Amino acid sequence: MIECTVADLVSLAGGRWSPGARGTAGSLDPAAIPIVGEVQIDSRSCAPGDLFVALPGERADGHDFAAAAYRAGAVVVLGSRPIPDVPSVVVADPLAALGRLATGILARLPELVVVCVTGSSGKTSTKDLIGELLARWGPTVSPLGSYNNDLGVPLTVLRVNERTRYLVLEMGARGVGHISRLTVIARPAIGLVLNIGTAHLGEFGNAETVARAKSELIAALPSAEEGGVAILNADDPATSYLAGRTSAQVWTFGAGPDADVRYDAVDVSAGGRPRFRLSAGGHQIEVALQLVGAHQAANASAAAAVALATVARIQPPAQVQAAATPALLTDIGRGLDAARLRSRWRMELTDRPDGVSILNDAYNANPESMRAALEALVGVAGGRRRTWAVLGAMGELGDISRAEHEAIGIEVRQRGIDRLVAVGADARGIYAGAAGEPADEEGFIHVPDIGSALQVLGSQLRAGDVVLVKASRYVGLESLADALLVGSEPT
Repeated sequence: MIECTVADLVSLAGGRWSPGARGTAGSLDPAAIPIVGEVQIDSRSCAPGDLFVALPGERADGHDFAAAAYRAGAVVVLGSRPIPDVPSVVVADPLAALGRLATGILARLPELVVVCVTGSSGKTSTKDLIGELLARWGPTVSPLGSYNNDLGVPLTVLRVNERTRYLVLEMGARGVGHISRLTVIARPAIGLVLNIGTAHLGEFGNAETVARAKSELIAALPSAEEGGVAILNADDPATSYLAGRTSAQVWTFGAGPDADVRYDAVDVSAGGRPRFRLSAGGHQIEVALQLVGAHQAANASAAAAVALATVARIQPPAQVQAAATPALLTDIGRGLDAARLRSRWRMELTDRPDGVSILNDAYNANPESMRAALEALVGVAGGRRRTWAVLGAMGELGDISRAEHEAIGIEVRQRGIDRLVAVGADARGIYAGAAGEPADEEGFIHVPDIGSALQVLGSQLRAGDVVLVKASRYVGLESLADALLVGSEPT
């Protein structure tokens, strides 16, 4: 975080100074107490100079750990009540105050370029790619994992310092107004909407509401004359609606011939890693990703569009043709070739010593990402290895849940996947779709829980098998993948 004082914290967060009985470092003057470390929400992570934010939670209250944070070196606590013997800044709502602090810190860095990413699927992988690319041109901060909500966004913002040139943020939403709130915390110059799909449809009600919620990002961008760039998916039916929701310049990415940044000629290797041609501004490069899954070509082209818009920074309104110089496009290609995902449980391919490969994509799931993962499984196997799909439920689909789970099961069968293990009661529809009525596929089974799935896998896996593990976050299938991978490292 940018170095500031406790007095700055009081001003930016809108709080009241409570020095505690002893004060800090012998001083009771908040203007004389520097915050030179990081912002922490876990007292066990605190170090000298840190700010500890005491957040209430379902299982624990951060205020109960404020004294421990202070003993570990935190110079002040941001909380909703004074802490005996601990210097504190008291606010009505620590989470809201954290957002105000992030906004105030960003205001001190007018040259910092803020890039925000949203969409129904692929956000975290694409965010990782963007962070890897932009780091080639300057110090870059991007989220750790899926820090994409009212807590994760300000925490990511507060990792910037005076040297940071680019800030990449992921923005999620579970309703209309959520992204608007996040764009107030961090006002983006460049906004990417990857796609409009079925994720969280149970929360939103319909695809039109999903599109409206995601459009809040690009509606918050500066105008084209002020340098704002909205990057949209040329292949998504919602793009025409989204383009009408912004005054920023609109760039597109995609596989279609009209995309400004286009990918085509996708070829997937035996290991499931895609090669493709990337075109922009009349120039072409060849890209060979280290990531698994043909769908990563779309994510990579979106990341390339962001890099062009961000790094070129020519006088607005910048055109893709002017930004996409051969040298810059070549550099982007090199960055994509070398990029690896930093976030866990997203298309992590690990080869065990016994020859079994585990494709761990267990962080989350929706129908679109589930289909992409099944395609990736087939690609990794390359038609020469036995395939396993270990699948749990997809959450928050509302009225379409049963049909979508059965459709995924049908896709398992149609793709020729050899074995299906549907895990948990909510995944029964996947099994039903795959096995048919009456069930006629002995390689497809439904089990009640993770333990039962591990028993099946432990007794039936053989050298050369490829196992996909995927489900929505609440299912917790990452524990199954971890159990299968004891002693192994990702490839």
